[in-house]
Amino acid sequence: MTDAIVLDESREAFEEQALPATRVRGYWQSVFYRLRHDPVTLVFAVIVLLIVLAAVFAPLLAPFDPYKESIVGRLKPVGWRGHPLGTDELGRDMLSRLLFGGRVSLLMGVVPVLIASLVGGLLGVLGGFVGGRTNTAIMRTMDVDYIEAARASGARTMTIIRYHVLGNVLGPVFIYASSLVSVSILLAAGLSFLGLGVRPPVPDWGLMLSTLRQSIYVVPLVCALPGLAIFITSICCNLVSDGLRAAMDVRM
Repeated sequence: MTDAIVLDESREAFEEQALPATRVRGYWQSVFYRLRHDPVTLVFAVIVLLIVLAAVFAPLLAPFDPYKESIVGRLKPVGWRGHPLGTDELGRDMLSRLLFGGRVSLLMGVVPVLIASLVGGLLGVLGGFVGGRTNTAIMRTMDVDYIEAARASGARTMTIIRYHVLGNVLGPVFIYASSLVSVSILLAAGLSFLGLGVRPPVPDWGLMLSTLRQSIYVVPLVCALPGLAIFITSICCNLVSDGLRAAMDVRM
């Protein structure tokens, strides 16, 4: 009886001293948790989302036909006769052309990065799973000892690819791809500015900036709008990319 009482008292003392159990977050849960507590990244992500939505729904948001010209309405200031952002050198509504130009600029910025990420990611997953000469030819430096351990533990092929290979490369690929979007937008705008991109009258931010540069002393604010759109989109994409890098890097 005495031994039972002593055992019960020891168990109660141990339970009082034991630390409360805590739930350990998984990798992606930690990423989303850190993103939710990063207001700067969230604000700029919302701005990027609004820019994308404005470009997608440009036909519904544009107040005028972006291709309609007007001789008497050339280079008018902001707010002239229902044109919220004025008109360009051919009398076309600037707001409408900025909305439609965003579709071209964003498409030229996202599509190349998306294709490169898909192709590169597929090659990386293939090299990481197959190993051997294929892995050496594709990646050369990727360490797959954990692949052999997963195979030895009886994991299936899709489980290895999904959790052990794709789970390790998805974060860096996503961060690198998001950082390239702004670079791709700037390159596309630069090519259009030099006349090597889209052709008139297709609205594009770089092309609009090029055609309006000769009128900078007439309506400077209107002429600066395409460049401002390029700057805002690029800087927001960069800041979102930095936020994602900080959230996905467990060492930070």
